[in-house]
Amino acid sequence: MNKRDVDVAIVGAGTAGLAARREAKKAGARVLLIEGGPYGTTCARVGCMPSKLLIHSADVAHEIATAEKFGVEIQGKPKINGKAVLERVRRERDRFVGFVLDSVEDIPDEEKLKGHARFEGPGTLVVDDHTCVEARAIVVAAGSSPWIPSNLSGVGDRLLISDDVFEFEDLPGSAAVIGMGVIGLELGQSLHRLGVDTLCLTPSSRVGPLTDPVIKQKAIDVFGRELNLHVGIREMEARQVDGGVHLKWMDRDGSTREATVDYVLASAGRRPNLAGLDPERAEVPLDDHGQPLVDPRTAQIGNLPIFLAGDVSDHRPLLHEAADEGRIAGHNAARYPDVRAFVRRTLLSVVFSDPQIAVVGKAYGRLDPDSMTIGEVSYDDQGRSRVMGKNSGHVRIYAENERGTLLGAEMLGPSVEHTGHLLAWAVQQGLTVDGALRMPFYHPVVEEGIRTALRDLAAKLKLEETLEPGCMDCGPGT
Repeated sequence: MNKRDVDVAIVGAGTAGLAARREAKKAGARVLLIEGGPYGTTCARVGCMPSKLLIHSADVAHEIATAEKFGVEIQGKPKINGKAVLERVRRERDRFVGFVLDSVEDIPDEEKLKGHARFEGPGTLVVDDHTCVEARAIVVAAGSSPWIPSNLSGVGDRLLISDDVFEFEDLPGSAAVIGMGVIGLELGQSLHRLGVDTLCLTPSSRVGPLTDPVIKQKAIDVFGRELNLHVGIREMEARQVDGGVHLKWMDRDGSTREATVDYVLASAGRRPNLAGLDPERAEVPLDDHGQPLVDPRTAQIGNLPIFLAGDVSDHRPLLHEAADEGRIAGHNAARYPDVRAFVRRTLLSVVFSDPQIAVVGKAYGRLDPDSMTIGEVSYDDQGRSRVMGKNSGHVRIYAENERGTLLGAEMLGPSVEHTGHLLAWAVQQGLTVDGALRMPFYHPVVEEGIRTALRDLAAKLKLEETLEPGCMDCGPGT
């Protein structure tokens, strides 16, 4: 067996692993990057980028299909060329992956190793039984994989995960999406808008990452008007039949429902890629869910020379967070045992549905209702949103009672990918409600809705007079 001796071994060459490598190299460490799968990040290959390509095609189709409300008449029914849609998705996806591959290609051969790694001890890895790697510190950035619920075991080759959707030559006639988290909601709505007869099922009582009861219910109502959406289902059975999959489930009202579809897309979440790493051999402490006990400020597991970064940490499965965790892990691994804690950024999570969803800072479910006040706005009649024909949604902003400092928000509405950024920056800067209200707001823009919610907060905190309905200072439609 070959033997390698390095300062830092990094398992996984995705976003977190590459960021960890760059940081460790800056510190002068001898680094070895180990990858068991194809190069190219999850985001570029099967995540953010191909999904957004599919979503944009779906949004274009929806704009055309609903053009009549603006007085624009389309002659004949628009035809969706599924093969052309998916060919563009793959072509542009491969272009994004190519950028990642170029950066990996620039890494010297002696600093990277192909194969699946597993622990033999806190500082020892064995890679595919051909190489033993001794390292002063190890960064695990092995990513995550889609989880398949056991009740879908009888679906056979009619079962899809999100990765498979982008490899289809053509769009299917029908599909059931199981799970309405971020991925399920985005892909389910996209397939529906591209002409696929789509059934959306979830055992959860919510869609997306929302925890605020008002926004949760609004989201169910809004998406339920467009999609064949069933929330809170129970006792689902799935079996393969000739040419498709037969589904049977109980709705939350107790009624039994059945449907047959061409394919089932499992979108029940992702799980960290830990099983094949044998973490018990490295004496890694685990929580009740079998997840390593890691400090998100240092990326370190206990006092071990092992650091976790990216989706495998199961902390915040977002690209910018994976990059941050990679930098933290790489910095501390290179300097171990001199480990430093880093202040993490304010949470910003976006779902690219229509309307979009965003969670900023502390979500409702993490806050003490007695110590905070909520300001809110409905986008159902907000001025600019109504102009665009996207007047649907609701936003709730949270501030602490004593000083009026902004804590977070849950958002459903048009362009919240942008307004969410503004609120995330405000939270991270420690702005108060009145401080945020002193910032400029143009007219007419969707951001005026955020000002309305902030003014509602200010009134409830008695920082200004009660907000009058239809206040013209906030723009028509507020």
